[in-house]
Amino acid sequence: MNPLVELDSLSRLFPDGPPLVAHAEHIPSALTPEPYKSLLVHELHMTVTMESYHGCSVDVRILDRRLDGDDYCRKILLLKSGTEKVVQFGIVRLHLQFVSPAVRDEILAGNIPLGRVLIKHDVLRQIDLGAILKITPGPQMREYFQCQPGEITYGRLATIFCDQKPAIDLLEVSAPLPV
Repeated sequence: MNPLVELDSLSRLFPDGPPLVAHAEHIPSALTPEPYKSLLVHELHMTVTMESYHGCSVDVRILDRRLDGDDYCRKILLLKSGTEKVVQFGIVRLHLQFVSPAVRDEILAGNIPLGRVLIKHDVLRQIDLGAILKITPGPQMREYFQCQPGEITYGRLATIFCDQKPAIDLLEVSAPLPV
């Protein structure tokens, strides 16, 4: 996988609006600065990692979604629970044929973050970290994060295997944090 091609592929799932990313660079995991390294360079669910880092649960807000047969895509924000403070932006491409009907229904309902759904239903899963990206947010992502032009953040591309099948492709971008 070429990380910049995959970033473009996921971003083009929701082409409306201003660009999400002004600039992105694939960087080695070892060169990811803290606290981003702890947040992104692992094979855990970002929901759990964000909750641990921010010291509270997170809520999901679906910005856009598309369902085409068993292919479901959504653009989301994770927010500190009960607030409007965005901690993560994400795009998810799910192949729903690889999850049970109960998991499918809960994912489509969109009431809780994806990681929580998979954990709750004890789906056998493996997260494969694809790449770490150094990102300069574009106008759309800057609006979500309430950050300034030129501010830098980091994100990751990953694939979640459910029962050993590549079920979910992810772009997960942390809100800018003090380094």
